[in-house]
Amino acid sequence: MNYPFSSKNLRRFSKSITCKCLVLVGIALFFRALFLSYSTRNSCFLFRARYMSDSSSSTAGVRTHKFLEVPQIVWGLNNQKIAFARACLTARTMNRTLLMPSLSASLFYKEVDKLRPIPFDKVFQFERFNSLCNGFVRLAQFSDVRNTTHSFDLEKGSGRRWTVERDLEQLKQSATNEFEVVRVVGKNPFLWHDHWPVKEYAKVFECMVVVDEISREADKVVTRIRQGGGDNRIMTGLVPFVAVHMRIEIDWMIHCKKLEQRLKVSEICSSKREIMERVGNISGLKTPTVLYLAVADSLLDEESSVLTGWRDGLVPFEKKKLGVKEEVYGKYSYLIQSAIDYEVCLRADVFVGNSFSTFSSLIVLERTQKMRRLGFTSACEDGENEWRSYAYNLAGGSKGVPRRWMTNMTHSSLEAISYGSSSVSCSSE
Repeated sequence: MNYPFSSKNLRRFSKSITCKCLVLVGIALFFRALFLSYSTRNSCFLFRARYMSDSSSSTAGVRTHKFLEVPQIVWGLNNQKIAFARACLTARTMNRTLLMPSLSASLFYKEVDKLRPIPFDKVFQFERFNSLCNGFVRLAQFSDVRNTTHSFDLEKGSGRRWTVERDLEQLKQSATNEFEVVRVVGKNPFLWHDHWPVKEYAKVFECMVVVDEISREADKVVTRIRQGGGDNRIMTGLVPFVAVHMRIEIDWMIHCKKLEQRLKVSEICSSKREIMERVGNISGLKTPTVLYLAVADSLLDEESSVLTGWRDGLVPFEKKKLGVKEEVYGKYSYLIQSAIDYEVCLRADVFVGNSFSTFSSLIVLERTQKMRRLGFTSACEDGENEWRSYAYNLAGGSKGVPRRWMTNMTHSSLEAISYGSSSVSCSSE
């Protein structure tokens, strides 16, 4: 007799339950796989949609709806230019648009509270900058920010433990920050770690075109120089000129002597006599040759005169002798005066400066770029190369001659320009 609870029936029942369970598990796995496939496609779609949204809010790769804000930029004109370029490259690394920073019209190294801010677009052309740097870096007005309260404060590290590697890692992590504005708090961008090669800085500098007012004032000064100061007894017509950035002011001499002691070198400071001798020995200078002496005469020793002691055939002028000290420079703040002087020196047929001066170094960088566009990567050969430059604090190949100077465009950082160097040469590679 087949009992309902016999062992045989129980085994059949057990097998039936197991089969049903396996079928249910299979069905569950099938629907789970189907659901995951849909979710994955949906996630990919959302990611692509978000990416397309970010791309549609960008200009050739630079996001226009995410911003970087930096502290007021301070110190001298060329320190400020370097700080601005570093802020631009930081924004580029974070794929953000840089909010137009304030520069400093006055020069106070320690009394930061006395620094008078001046908008970037009062010195450099805003629209021209974005046009020339399109796809590389970008500036925006604060009015472009939709939500001024939606920001994230990013504090830059400091001290010996805050290494270049840690700083770069912080930038990479901040690149994924979804706040509309990342605000860097703390020290001046000039003091931030440097992660970018000279060529990238040079690209930013090329986009920094001074406003028309500054350019017109520089035109007046250059014309006056090329006319020999308007003295027809010297020469007639427009003539070439040599610009000499003379660093012999009291504050500079104190600084450079301390720097020589710290670095244990003797090629930073140059006396007036050494500058005059080396400039006078530059080959190819016709006589008479007009010299424009770019010097902060208000900081000179009372007994010092930069106009006397030059060899025959060199005709020196400074702002007062040219008649532009009050007519041109006297109308403006320290920063604008420096910008005018920079443009004047940049346009000289020959430039002579100090390789430990940021002002001289940036002029040589820009002149190097101009030479390279003409097809010259070296200025080592004697001759009247267009845009040639010299470092009077460094001895050249012959006795009493300044060293020929081009910026090395292969350097991996801007350190040699930011802080000066005696390792300069006549080649840009």
